[in-house]
Amino acid sequence: MKRTFVALAALLALSACSTEEQMLGVDSDADPSAGAEPAAATAGKPTAVPAADGPVTTDGLVTVLDDGDGPELCTFVAESFPPQCSGPPLAGWDWAAHPEHEDASGTKWGSFALTGTFDGTTFTVTDAIPAALYDAVSEPAEPDFETPCDEPSGGWTMIDPATTTQEGMDATFAAAGRLPGYAGAWIDQSINEADQPAPGEAAVNDPTSMIINVAVTEDVAGAEATLRETWGGALCVSEAAYTEAELNEIAMELQELPGVTTSSAADDVVQIGVLHDDGSLQAWADETYGEGRVEISATLVPAS
Repeated sequence: MKRTFVALAALLALSACSTEEQMLGVDSDADPSAGAEPAAATAGKPTAVPAADGPVTTDGLVTVLDDGDGPELCTFVAESFPPQCSGPPLAGWDWAAHPEHEDASGTKWGSFALTGTFDGTTFTVTDAIPAALYDAVSEPAEPDFETPCDEPSGGWTMIDPATTTQEGMDATFAAAGRLPGYAGAWIDQSINEADQPAPGEAAVNDPTSMIINVAVTEDVAGAEATLRETWGGALCVSEAAYTEAELNEIAMELQELPGVTTSSAADDVVQIGVLHDDGSLQAWADETYGEGRVEISATLVPAS
């Protein structure tokens, strides 16, 4: 079953700046109060990555890299050769003890599952399993992008074959983005399970076998009528609690949390990845934005 999500996600970006003011986004001539975050979003916001009380392990494999300035646990890896990365420094790391790595142009790197301690700044390694010997216990859960509507009594059928095309699909997603209360859109290719590719095979992007899903916070019936002007295939319009713009605004605000690694918004939830959370980051997010609106996951989790 293949599903494709089509929505704007807030992504972290790295930029090179020449001055401290540019790095902080400061306009020295501007009113200090202009553009300030709302009080609700800044009250009690954590300002440092929380330390771990006990041993922690990486949630899966991570890249360890040393470009000459010392080894790092990479939370961001740039696609270059040799790669570049950013992340907390590692203590207790000896490349000679971990020969399962690459070495080019003065940079060493490799993929490992790490266990150790974390003081909020430095990760001290006590154990490292190379990728070749790592056996994942379970696969990460896939986002739930299935169709929330009940299947029609006559099944998922085409209403107008003439608009059940790639062009019709493109026009429909464009129209969806202009709907009042737009909350997101995605494709569910599970319309005909018997026609789905076997594991390892590529899915065939056939518009006649897809369900276009659109979520809005208001006027579901009106949204469906609008989308039927451009789409004659299977369609599900459902109600959401928050608009995509609302979720993306929160996602952008949460990029200021300490140790953020990823940021996205979908399915009425803002998902934030951080280096480590002792529970204080999630508690602050629940208090600030409401329980269940923000989900925080961490690279470093308690070791079992």
